[in-house]
Amino acid sequence: MTLALPDGTAEWWIFLGTFVLYVLARWFFAWQQARREGDSHPMRAALAEEDDPDALRAASVGGFRSYRQLFGFAVSALAVVLVATLTGGQLRVALLWIAIPMLVIALSYLDFWQAQKARSRTA
Repeated sequence: MTLALPDGTAEWWIFLGTFVLYVLARWFFAWQQARREGDSHPMRAALAEEDDPDALRAASVGGFRSYRQLFGFAVSALAVVLVATLTGGQLRVALLWIAIPMLVIALSYLDFWQAQKARSRTA
């Protein structure tokens, strides 16, 4: 049995790109929340979210502690597998280039929402 790790450099770039997209989406959601709350420096607040110990504890509540996150991950994985197996050629590439970023951003929002909910319970 082998690990499902990327083999080539292009695959590693795609893997790292999805991770960067996830992080940027989380920062965007934090920035948007800070703007909505009337923070004078929303970008600073979004980047400082990682330094807050309460935020880190609230973010650690993430990791499939919510059925929404578990189902979101499972449905996303199922959607990617279905698109990859039921389509072919350029249609597969186009659908995956559209579906995967949308699913990554949706999972990022679910994690952000879960951390916000946990943070509001501790405050």
